[in-house]
Amino acid sequence: MAATAPNPQSPSRSLVGLFSDLFRETSTLVHEEAQLAKAEISEKVSQLGSGVASIAAGGAILFAGFIVLLFAAVNALAMFLPPEHAAWLAPLIVGLIVMLAGYIALSKGRREFKAESLKPSRTMESLRRDTEMVRGHLHTSRSA
Repeated sequence: MAATAPNPQSPSRSLVGLFSDLFRETSTLVHEEAQLAKAEISEKVSQLGSGVASIAAGGAILFAGFIVLLFAAVNALAMFLPPEHAAWLAPLIVGLIVMLAGYIALSKGRREFKAESLKPSRTMESLRRDTEMVRGHLHTSRSA
């Protein structure tokens, strides 16, 4: 009579063999999941790169259009100024207005980057409350 290989589902299978199979299959699963995650991240990075390139190109085009509009504003303002001063006064006025708008935007941005505005105040408050609650529970359990 020929010996038969033990069935993986049979109760005669050893505990060590079951744990060995579990470890091997878990390792394989983790490895395959890591490969899938790596492939997906690679795909997302590629999408991100093309998105950044599109944003940069759009920004450059918008900036070029803004420069053209500034030239148009200089020329329009020059029509209302005395001809002997229009060539230097119109660009000066438009430049000062643009610089003022830029300074206001820069100041607003700097205020938003101050350390206090970046501090996670809600999280810190929640941690403070949790600490007080734990201390209260410890104090109550010591009293009992």
